[in-house]
Amino acid sequence: MKKLLFQFDTDTHPSSFDTVVGYDGGADHVIGYGGLTPENITGLVEGTIFTRAPKDKKNTAIFVGGSDMIAGQALFAAIQKHFFYGFQVSVMLDSNGSNTTAAAAVAKLASSGVLAGKQAVVLAGTGPVGQRAAAMLALEGASVSLTARKMERAVQACNNMKARFGVDLTPVEAVDNDARAKAIEHANIVLATGAAGVELLTVEQWRDNNNIALMADANATPPLGIGGADMMDKGEQRHGKIVWGAIGFGALKLALHRACIAKLFEDNKQVLDAETIFALAKAMASA
Repeated sequence: MKKLLFQFDTDTHPSSFDTVVGYDGGADHVIGYGGLTPENITGLVEGTIFTRAPKDKKNTAIFVGGSDMIAGQALFAAIQKHFFYGFQVSVMLDSNGSNTTAAAAVAKLASSGVLAGKQAVVLAGTGPVGQRAAAMLALEGASVSLTARKMERAVQACNNMKARFGVDLTPVEAVDNDARAKAIEHANIVLATGAAGVELLTVEQWRDNNNIALMADANATPPLGIGGADMMDKGEQRHGKIVWGAIGFGALKLALHRACIAKLFEDNKQVLDAETIFALAKAMASA
């Protein structure tokens, strides 16, 4: 019985990255569909749940991806509404790495120091990874601020995470590097999740900040988000701070992504979203 992974993507073209990891995670075939919405998935979902006997349904699974996390959340929920007793398959949400990348970054920060009770700032945090990472930090007991160039975008991101996770995040408008430097003045933890190739802080803006203990940067495209860091950093000590680079925690991200794909085929009742994926990331980070 072949293990079939249906890649349901909200973008026009399903992600090639997610396709590769789908195969590396143990799928025999990855079948991608793009441009999916809650309104046009009925037939596709029914095709996954009605075609195999109950004992064989564990060999079919659905992966929800795409660059828009809110659209992914809606699609993820809509898929499950088509399930009913005896007719369901395992399903995973990871729009633009929103769960696996965020979980890996926060898990590595947690493995390097205490998060509870600390002040954390997620720089340029309105994207999928930034929003979910901010929520995970808050769930670990940190007081989290999230920055954006425009306050309305920061507010919307914080509201999104409040609605989904019940966490309170503080929106901060930070239009440039100087504003971001001010935003981290009292931070103990700094996580940069900005666009590729955009520097969010110079090394001079953080190296002498004695409040900061932990830093991570999700950007692997030069210039990095945090100047003076290295994409290969694996808990390196830099100017008295423990620093994780995108490739440094990226090994966990890829291992986590593959492990989640494998888990989808354990039975037909897996529902892998942020909480489950983050718990697995923490277990893998401490192993």
